[in-house]
Amino acid sequence: MIRDIQTRIFSKLLVLSSMDPIFFESNSSSDERGTVSFTNDLNLQKAVRTYKVENSQLKTVRAWHGHKVEQKWVNVEQGEFLVCVVKVDDFTSPSKDSEIQTYKMSPKDGFLYIPPNFANGAMNLTEDNAIRYYSSSTLEESLDDDFRFESDYWDPWSQHSPNFYE
Repeated sequence: MIRDIQTRIFSKLLVLSSMDPIFFESNSSSDERGTVSFTNDLNLQKAVRTYKVENSQLKTVRAWHGHKVEQKWVNVEQGEFLVCVVKVDDFTSPSKDSEIQTYKMSPKDGFLYIPPNFANGAMNLTEDNAIRYYSSSTLEESLDDDFRFESDYWDPWSQHSPNFYE
């Protein structure tokens, strides 16, 4: 039993030390009282602030926002979003050929962890929408680690017919 616990802890540490995005699946349990949703493998100890984005227009693209140091966790609270991440090879002149990882997310899906050295963006696919970001940096720290790229610099969006680029 102790070996099983040690193996699970070691596996989680290996995953959390990864420098690639990680998707943490949520689950739920229901009975006559209702439903409890949970993401038991998620650790938000490094998160120091959170903010929520709600788009007023369908298919609004908010992208690309990168950080060398800051880590983020993303969770969709309402509706459906296309969340995309790209590893930034050079923050001054990044390669346009970088692999774009895409995640179609809704409230039941879970959390996406975005490590340092990635840029991220999101587009709401539904009218009613809300997406929450958790950050490992204070606002002041984040402003010193803020890299913006044109919203169509990498373009996973056009195949979804966006209405607005921000």
